[in-house]
Amino acid sequence: MQRRRFGRTNLDIPVLTFGGGYVGGLLIHQPRETAFHALNRAYDAGIDWVDTAASYGNGVSETVIGEWLKTRSAGEKPRISTKFRIEPGEPDYLGQARRSVEASLERLGLSKVEVLFLHNQMLSEGSATPEGPRGMHASRVVADGGVADVMDQLRAEGLCDWIGITALGEMPAIGQVVDSGRIDGAQVYYNMLNPTADMASAPPGWNTDSFAGLLAKCEANDVGTFGIRILAAGRLATSDRHGREVPITNNADDDAETIRAGAVWDAVGLSHGTPAQTALRFGLRCRSLSTIEVGMAELDHLEQALAAEQMGPLPDDCIPPLEQLWHNHPAFAG
Repeated sequence: MQRRRFGRTNLDIPVLTFGGGYVGGLLIHQPRETAFHALNRAYDAGIDWVDTAASYGNGVSETVIGEWLKTRSAGEKPRISTKFRIEPGEPDYLGQARRSVEASLERLGLSKVEVLFLHNQMLSEGSATPEGPRGMHASRVVADGGVADVMDQLRAEGLCDWIGITALGEMPAIGQVVDSGRIDGAQVYYNMLNPTADMASAPPGWNTDSFAGLLAKCEANDVGTFGIRILAAGRLATSDRHGREVPITNNADDDAETIRAGAVWDAVGLSHGTPAQTALRFGLRCRSLSTIEVGMAELDHLEQALAAEQMGPLPDDCIPPLEQLWHNHPAFAG
């Protein structure tokens, strides 16, 4: 398994990370025996990092990981990252965060995690999107007494080694937090349907969220990066639908993303592995990503991911057709 540096942490991280989320859902929806088999297989193949969150299955993902960790010897356990949310309208951010993180650690059977991520999406002041359990103003993170200070306090208490954000929401707000120098890691939306995080600017008329400049900001601030949603909630992997394709960007409902995915396969073709492998190999091209988080629903999805890592990055000649697509196809830049 290839490995990369995770920003200023200087942690050595596998290029693929095991995603414990709801969309893939293997840890949440499969029997324990299957989940444990997948975690063991991934670890033995070099994927020694598992990412989860308190909200994944309402704690089920963390619980399964914790039960699995008890089966491993002390020297054969992966690093773990997890996430928490803040209700911005409620007081006592430290109390909110501590309660969530302590509950996560109890489920995981750990005294600390390597990285703790704030799971709220970042909003700009004056945003048309109201704050709530999923989104909060970036100023609440970086201000004195804000969430970054809270996370530093949890770190000082020994509950985590490093801190970060899920870099979703509005790019000016995300950039404000990254440029603040307060975070060590960011979870970055990146796939063949929306690669803007690795662009200096989005194509004219880009019709979904643009994260243009984000990976450059992360590099400038030495922030480690997880590439998330590399399969676009499965739409780049299969035409089958499991009902968990929850959109997390604007204008990314199932119909719109299905049209985009069809256009991608028309441009790139299907000669570079399975669709999922082709999508992963696209992600492997991006050296600005420290790791690519892979969600999976069944054991074969893990085997496909491991094979894709061995195949290596997508060839250079695949990129010009994609660039033409991103700039000219009405599904992307209408």
